[in-house]
Amino acid sequence: MSLKKASWLILVILIIDQISKFYIKTNFALGDEIKVFDWFRILFVENEGMAWGAKIPGQYGKLFLTLFRLVAIVGIGYWLWDSARKNGSKILLISIALIFAGAFGNIIDSVFYGIIFNDSHNQIATFLPDAGGYGTLFHGKVVDMLYFPLWSGYLPEWIPFWGGNYFTFFEPVFNIADSAITIGVILLLFFNKQAFPQEEEKEAKK
Repeated sequence: MSLKKASWLILVILIIDQISKFYIKTNFALGDEIKVFDWFRILFVENEGMAWGAKIPGQYGKLFLTLFRLVAIVGIGYWLWDSARKNGSKILLISIALIFAGAFGNIIDSVFYGIIFNDSHNQIATFLPDAGGYGTLFHGKVVDMLYFPLWSGYLPEWIPFWGGNYFTFFEPVFNIADSAITIGVILLLFFNKQAFPQEEEKEAKK
């Protein structure tokens, strides 16, 4: 797989990711939900921090996280370029491209959404509002909307710690960018030998 084809894959994912986020942001108020199936819903939430809703505390926590993401995307981009230059395997280039596209998609939210959208609390946001955005550069929130509550109910009493509590599987709400990152990582884990054939051959010769 060439770097050009990997770049096209990245571009397609970015376009789909950003179109979906723009649509949600300009058509849903925060917390609005559409039930597609019992196990799949479109639910608008915003993520202020890292995965699973974790946050870096402090006044500059969000800024640090966004800057860290920018540094990380440069590293992933170099990894993609270097792997293509060394004729890396197709599965490796696809995986890196997916991870790069996903990371880049969420970086766009973190860097720009605070200044190009106003708040979504109890209202539908406006793109480029006259009064300005809800935040500043590097302080945007990531838009999530894909929700798969595959099962909900009360857990049996015999389960330690959580027994008797109401539980939903799968709880996290995510977006297209998150999906691309997850798929890229899974491909690397499950097809490790195909992704890194040269390393595997070297290990076998030792």
